Amino acid sequence: MATVELRFSAQPEHVRTARLVAAAVARRAGVEEAVLDEVRLAVGEACSRAVGLHRSNGLTAPVRVVLTEEDKSFSIEVGDEVPGPEGIPADTVSGIAAVQDSDGDTEDEMGLAVISGLVDDVEVTSGESGGTIRMSWPVSGSSDLP
Repeated sequence: MATVELRFSAQPEHVRTARLVAAAVARRAGVEEAVLDEVRLAVGEACSRAVGLHRSNGLTAPVRVVLTEEDKSFSIEVGDEVPGPEGIPADTVSGIAAVQDSDGDTEDEMGLAVISGLVDDVEVTSGESGGTIRMSWPVSGSSDLP
């Protein structure tokens, strides 16, 4: 298992760099060429969301992106440090349910909807220490068939 970790200050201009790094690492991991645009777009949406959350909450902590190559999949986690609602335990929601369960911020809902439309395997986690969007794609040579 190979992992690349990227941290960048919550500035919109750094989102492009995160997209480029994600596409390069995904290509090296064996993600199909036809899917790389989806990887770029999904990472761009997730990073833009994290940057927006940091900026609107006055956080100076970096946004983190973890890219992991496994035997049959390639995953990307984009994390922010914006705590979820107080008194609510950490929660993980898959796919479109994340959009339906969001807090009502239209921009946030739109970004999550775009991500869930681009990525079949997506989970959104929110807790006291921040949130994470985890996305994964199959790599060449892997199959979901038994």
